[in-house]
Amino acid sequence: MKNITPAYQTFDVTVPSSTTGNSTKSDDNEVMPSLVWFSLVVYTLVFLLGTTGNGLVIWFTIKMKKTVNVIWFLNLSIADFTFSLFLPLSITYLANDFFWVFGTFMCKLSSMVTFMNLTASVFFLAVISIDCFIMVFFPVWCQNYRRPKLALFVVIAVWVLSITCGLPFFIYRDTYRKDNVIRCFSNFKFGESLSIEIAEYKFGTTMRFIVGFVIPFTIIVACYSVIALRIYRKRMTTSSKPFKVIITVIVCFFVCWFPYQLFSILELNTDYNPHDVFRVGSTIAITLAYMNSCVNPFLYVFIARDFKDNLWRSIQSIFEKAFNEES
Repeated sequence: MKNITPAYQTFDVTVPSSTTGNSTKSDDNEVMPSLVWFSLVVYTLVFLLGTTGNGLVIWFTIKMKKTVNVIWFLNLSIADFTFSLFLPLSITYLANDFFWVFGTFMCKLSSMVTFMNLTASVFFLAVISIDCFIMVFFPVWCQNYRRPKLALFVVIAVWVLSITCGLPFFIYRDTYRKDNVIRCFSNFKFGESLSIEIAEYKFGTTMRFIVGFVIPFTIIVACYSVIALRIYRKRMTTSSKPFKVIITVIVCFFVCWFPYQLFSILELNTDYNPHDVFRVGSTIAITLAYMNSCVNPFLYVFIARDFKDNLWRSIQSIFEKAFNEES
């Protein structure tokens, strides 16, 4: 019998885990209804806010002059928008009592796209922080070399890395039928024994923790901390807004991603039979990670002065044309 790994690690929140096909204390029919409804509500809100907010950002940034900042924000929004666009599959999965109706290929593709775009979003946040650091400490270099063409090479590198991180989900994801119910789960079929499969699973989770959280979070904290110290020492501004923005960026990233990564690591020691505390905690942690996709456009783009000015002018132009009385 194929192994079904803990669902929390594979973005199928609240789906019970089982080992070697045997029922555990948390059987499929004993999923907490409150967790399902909580996930459905949050997923729906993230879908609506994520597609709308990021869609607006994409619409207006496409029309703007392609500066380096616009390129960063555009690709960050594309990652978040694509992730939000695939959420209806998870919503349907939950609402349909964990019955996967979209086939094996979509099981693989949706899992890959979900993690790929979540990873790309995290990577672009780290890239933006590095770019801010370079602008503050190396202004001369920026004047000579900070060009959209160089930013495009960075964007390509980020997407290639994100696709590489998401590819294992396409390889390992599979559908599983039991009692006329089809699940979408992770099937570690390269191993000949359970111990090998668990080792592969733990290695993948550890690598996601390091690459998807530790390294980006370290970069973001280091860059913005040094920038804040430089601003304070040089008295570059009399306003407290830069410090508020820096603190908000770090706190939002930590709040959205640390709980998920924490439960990912803790669950490795639960012998694949998570207690209710892990079930509830993991559900909340994953929803926080998902919410990061609808927070980003407000956090980064709408506080950007040039974007706000262009957005306001575009909105004014739309209303002027709509209410124009000329024949």
